[in-house]
Amino acid sequence: EVQLVESGGGLVQAGGSLRLSCAASGFTFDDYTIGWFRQAPGKEREGVSCISSSEGSTYYADSVKGRFTISGDFAKNTVYLQMNSLKPEDTAVYYCAAARLKWVPWGQGTQVTVSS
Repeated sequence: EVQLVESGGGLVQAGGSLRLSCAASGFTFDDYTIGWFRQAPGKEREGVSCISSSEGSTYYADSVKGRFTISGDFAKNTVYLQMNSLKPEDTAVYYCAAARLKWVPWGQGTQVTVSS
């Protein structure tokens, strides 16, 4: 079965760092674009970053540019999101997803909480 599992979330102080991981089973990341999304309570889900190994391209939302870095170890079928200089506004559940023509499948999410 196809499965995506996020990990690495937690509680950090403002200015701290976390590294999120997205591990895939049942398919190969190398054939997909992998994206990170986040959703805070009462807000719409928003795109954070994505990476395409086949196209060799990355994307970052304006709100995280210069602070977050997406990378992949496609031999391990894992994509990472390094989050530095975290702000309370980054508090959300973070999800990874895979896409060829659309964002399917999705992981279950990992909670990131940034305290003031």
